[in-house]
Amino acid sequence: MTLQDKAVIVTGSSKGIGKEIAIQLAKNGAKVIVNYSKSKIEAKATIDTIINNGGTAYAIKADVSKREEVTHLFDSTIERYGKIDVLINNAGILVTKLLKDNSQEDFTRQFEINVRGVFNTLQEAHSKLADNGNIVNLSSSTVKLMFPNYALYSASKAAVEQMTRVFSKEIGRGISVNAIAPGATETEMFLNGKSQEFIDRLKAMNAFNRLAKPEDIAKVVIFLASNDSKWVSGQVIGANGALI
Repeated sequence: MTLQDKAVIVTGSSKGIGKEIAIQLAKNGAKVIVNYSKSKIEAKATIDTIINNGGTAYAIKADVSKREEVTHLFDSTIERYGKIDVLINNAGILVTKLLKDNSQEDFTRQFEINVRGVFNTLQEAHSKLADNGNIVNLSSSTVKLMFPNYALYSASKAAVEQMTRVFSKEIGRGISVNAIAPGATETEMFLNGKSQEFIDRLKAMNAFNRLAKPEDIAKVVIFLASNDSKWVSGQVIGANGALI
């Protein structure tokens, strides 16, 4: 198991895709930090699931959009596990509105969490991630699609992809940096407010006629977080069932 005893931070991992990533990492021998901002009860449930399956996990509260809290997240992880081998940038929010209907606050919230959050963690990782570590940033397949209502969200994830590419050549020390771009996935965040008609249309757009399960995405992240992926860096990996 190439993740055995590796210390891993998963931002926004109290629920959804992040929760499944944390669970799968622990199943593969990693020592996991479950990061959350507001969902304390859900974070505890994630920790309980991991521990009940024989894994190692600890929850740390931090809002990734606030630099001082990200510094606390990294320093607390090193204090607890002695190192940080892998960073998974999963925390993010989704607001779906026509471009003309977005408020200044809608813009700020999405870019503060989706973009500044990654910016903050990458800055911390530059000096605090262990040599030969791995970074995986969560993007979205909407970056390549022209879905109405997704302009700001897609723009924020496009920024994440470009930071991924550039940072992969900056950080050095044998650290690989990649992004994964999931397609439509069955999470509370994604399904919220969507009609069954729209969901059925999305299912029909990929090769398997279904939405992804969080586990489908987590398995790709596990590969990118492992030593087996070391020669892959600066890439954006689509995990979308041939959606695009």
